[in-house]
Amino acid sequence: MLALKSSSIPELDSWGTVADLGSTIIEGEAKAFGRFTHGTPDTALSAGYFAVTQSRFRMVYPFTEHAIVLEGEVTLTNETTGETVTYKAGDGWAIEKGTPVLWTVHTPRFVKHYMAAV
Repeated sequence: MLALKSSSIPELDSWGTVADLGSTIIEGEAKAFGRFTHGTPDTALSAGYFAVTQSRFRMVYPFTEHAIVLEGEVTLTNETTGETVTYKAGDGWAIEKGTPVLWTVHTPRFVKHYMAAV
């Protein structure tokens, strides 16, 4: 397993809440934070850090994503298939654009690094 330290995560910018990013908040404040390491949301390929506070929310993925968890714990439920998986630091996933996902963030802060393609 990849050893990751939260001290290696750069300071992240406030992005409002996940509702500001197109998600539906079910529980909690779902404050969002992030920083791009490559590209922007408007480019075909982007990468960066994304963090969110403890919460539950729904989103339909607006891009195809590969992500690695850096800090915290989250359970993702694919609302099409019903598949539910819990991820912790060092775990990763790939999700196709258009997939409806229920996020349950179990820890005060969850951080991932991701690569997204539109």
